[in-house]
Amino acid sequence: MTLNDLVPAPLRGHGRRRAVDKVTELRAENVILLGNLHCAGDAIALLRQDLAEAHAKQGEAEELVVQQQADMEELTVERDEWRGRFRALQARFGPQIAAEDNANRITVPQMVRPISGPEEEATAPIDVRPLREAAALGLLGPVTDPGRVHAEEVA
Repeated sequence: MTLNDLVPAPLRGHGRRRAVDKVTELRAENVILLGNLHCAGDAIALLRQDLAEAHAKQGEAEELVVQQQADMEELTVERDEWRGRFRALQARFGPQIAAEDNANRITVPQMVRPISGPEEEATAPIDVRPLREAAALGLLGPVTDPGRVHAEEVA
């Protein structure tokens, strides 16, 4: 019994070159896989660089936030001081300002529309009633049938 007899039939080649072809195929696949490995390594290096830049920007942003919060606290204290000063001055000079405002006020009489000229005719409220009620009160004039207006009725 030989070594070739121990290999199962589907794995046996049909000549001397069968094993060589498989080795060549596996070497080509190995080259492709090594190329993929190098590309993956480059991609990982770029991602690590991006991550480092993102961490740096995050640190800068956190410093900016801390600085802005400190500025807000300072401005809040300053605002409260100014508010206190304003209220003290308002309490001190409020009556004086009110007295000056009352002394220098401008009074205007109520508006009265002049109706002395013919172009300035006084107006009355508009009488809005249903047509049947207006006709019953005689407010529509001599026209009794709106569909038939006679020439003598129109002046």
